[in-house]
Amino acid sequence: MAQRHVVVLGGTGFVGRHLVARLLQGGDRVTVLSRGVDAGKRALKPNGASLIEGDVADADFLAAVLDDADAVVNLVGILNEKGDRGDGFERVFVGITDALIDAMKRMGVRRLLQMSALNAGRGDSHYLRSRGRAEQHVRASGLDWTLFRPSVIAGPGDGLFCRFDGLLKFAPILPIGRADARFQPVWVGDVVEAYARALDEPRSAGQAYDLIGPDVMTLRQIVKLAARGRGRHRGVLGLPASLGKFQAEIGEWLPGKPISRDNWRSLQVDSVSLEDGLRRLGITPTPVEPRIGEALAGC
Repeated sequence: MAQRHVVVLGGTGFVGRHLVARLLQGGDRVTVLSRGVDAGKRALKPNGASLIEGDVADADFLAAVLDDADAVVNLVGILNEKGDRGDGFERVFVGITDALIDAMKRMGVRRLLQMSALNAGRGDSHYLRSRGRAEQHVRASGLDWTLFRPSVIAGPGDGLFCRFDGLLKFAPILPIGRADARFQPVWVGDVVEAYARALDEPRSAGQAYDLIGPDVMTLRQIVKLAARGRGRHRGVLGLPASLGKFQAEIGEWLPGKPISRDNWRSLQVDSVSLEDGLRRLGITPTPVEPRIGEALAGC
């Protein structure tokens, strides 16, 4: 049987690097598409994968590199946008998805695995609403699609525990809004295994999988776990809604946006699910707490 060729958009990011390594391990030929890669990210690209740089929002560029693809994985995403209008999320989630669908149809590539998010389309945040619109476009595409909807993803160098690790270096007490917001952190290895198994399973086409870990954690518990993973003793001060919203207003203007207005809106919807997509794919969810040291080692 001919070697399968998988094209990955966003393959230099956190999940992408893990997924590319897993696909190469499984014998696939992998091409990573990226708008631009700095020297640091280029060095992290697993050996054996090809890298093509270009405008992943341009359907003509995408069509040109999909000529012999068997499947496409779209992992492109951002957690914050410039400003707070929603157009940044719309360009990344909806615009790139539309360009990809167009290119795949032109080139006759039918298999699409799309990263989404738990609660996509729910709540008031631009992030979740744009994720939801992208899902709608994928579902209506006529392609052989599979949607993955993870809660927050944990693993070496993640954007969850590593974000709090930086904030906790010098703060004996961390004030946070929505401290009781609930999540089900899912281990990155389980996420990429879900993609790999879906590629091998034709019956996953037309399906959406909520990817969740085995444990429900509040934001307060996540922060405290990040501290314990470094042997630190840190307190968490849960802020009332008015102060939590004010904190987000301030964070909107700080470098790196440690929290933004849109993050605050997303926090209003608990990131939990009763539907265990990992088990549907034959994967036993990995508890995150015992592996917190591994996650923080990559920060």
